[in-house]
Amino acid sequence: WICIYRPCFFLFLPGLAFCYSIINGPTNATVLAGSEARFNCTVSEGWVILIWLSNGNPVLSISSSQGPFETSGRFTSQNYTDSNGFTSELIIHNTQLSDSGKIECSVQQANSRFAFLSVQVNGSLAIKNSTLTVKENETIEIACEALGWAPAPDITWMTNDSFIDKSKYVTQHSQGSNGLHNALSILTLNLTDTEILTCLADIEALPSPQNATVTCIFVNST
Repeated sequence: WICIYRPCFFLFLPGLAFCYSIINGPTNATVLAGSEARFNCTVSEGWVILIWLSNGNPVLSISSSQGPFETSGRFTSQNYTDSNGFTSELIIHNTQLSDSGKIECSVQQANSRFAFLSVQVNGSLAIKNSTLTVKENETIEIACEALGWAPAPDITWMTNDSFIDKSKYVTQHSQGSNGLHNALSILTLNLTDTEILTCLADIEALPSPQNATVTCIFVNST
């Protein structure tokens, strides 16, 4: 019995011989807490038991003869069979920060494949005042506060449609509760005209940064 291009694993039963392997394993994923995370694992014909593990703990098993055995309602699967083999899609519902880590697909007597899940938390972002009156030659400080994020967000500032130089603001990070992070960014400027200032907070899982704005109304001395 010969298999080409990939390792073979044999299971001998009376009158039967199976050669099977993991063709494609799961890939890394980054998602927001509360959303779904999905991982695929494709195995060749002949497999008997496929087990999904999260951080070393079995969360779902699939038998080739009896189908899936679920240990938690948050971990379910969808299965597909085609000419490439059998594909198990692990679905993690309502992802939590504690789900972050190693996701592993294991087939009996075959090498396992793994990927990493990063669950991130989109916290709050706020500037205390929505409008400010700024006088000529007045130096202003505007504070933007981000609370309850994971990981700590990347903070940037914009004026109208342009990014403000990083030398104009200072951002301090602090550890919050339950593994979450806080950030306080203080922008210092001298304005010569009315401007809309925007504070942006970004993490990888966000499709676009969260933002908070303040309108600074410039009043000259005349």
